Amino acid sequence: MNIDLHGKRAIVCGASKGIGRAAAQELASLGAEVTLVARNAAALETAKATLANPDRHHVLAADFQNPQQLREKIEAHIAQHGPIHILVNNTGGPAPGPVSTATLDQFQGAFTQHLLCNHVLALAVIPGMKAEKYGRIINVISTSVKIPIPGLGVSNTIRAAVANWSKTLAAEVASFDITVNNILPGATDTDRLAEIMANKAQKSGQSLADIIAHEAATIPAGRFAQPEELAQAIAFLSSPAATYITGINLPVDGGRTGCL
Repeated sequence: MNIDLHGKRAIVCGASKGIGRAAAQELASLGAEVTLVARNAAALETAKATLANPDRHHVLAADFQNPQQLREKIEAHIAQHGPIHILVNNTGGPAPGPVSTATLDQFQGAFTQHLLCNHVLALAVIPGMKAEKYGRIINVISTSVKIPIPGLGVSNTIRAAVANWSKTLAAEVASFDITVNNILPGATDTDRLAEIMANKAQKSGQSLADIIAHEAATIPAGRFAQPEELAQAIAFLSSPAATYITGINLPVDGGRTGCL
């Protein structure tokens, strides 16, 4: 099976920590030249130092609440370093809370951060992918696109929009040797999960340890995922081995999602 990524250039968003950082590490270990993208330049440099052959890679600090700034930075980066073969769209989820009390600003912020910035990045990289006859766009979303998760009202809504954007894009670019797929993480041991667990503990009055034990028990695998397990799925979909896989939602959730 060919998962060699030497000669490929990748952009990984949200790469300063969590799933994004693990994905950058995995792609670099397979030979890709990786550009790590997030808001915090110092955190990106720290993450870059953990990659194989760190001097081969790049960092790009950008604010995903400012799509125009992101567009300018990505276009300048591509002009300097060459076309991108792999794009991993990944960014932190909206704050937890019920949809019935969500504000318009919360929806607008999440829509900008997730859907609009995904689209900005896709528009920037697709011409180069077409020219290179190799493209992989992987969106890290959530199992909520299959079954909404209670208490994540804004996230459930926006993630579903991203999934449908992705499916539409996949059909439009498939003939150019570009695949577009979604990774759907289940409960994964990241700062995001810690925030959700703490919010549940506060609202329920239960201890954090009890909340964590209860949530883990709802997963057939009996535990939370590690970011590296998500990264391995991302790396496979980024590789030549996944040439004929496009337009799919791939849950990586230990069997928790209650539908196919």
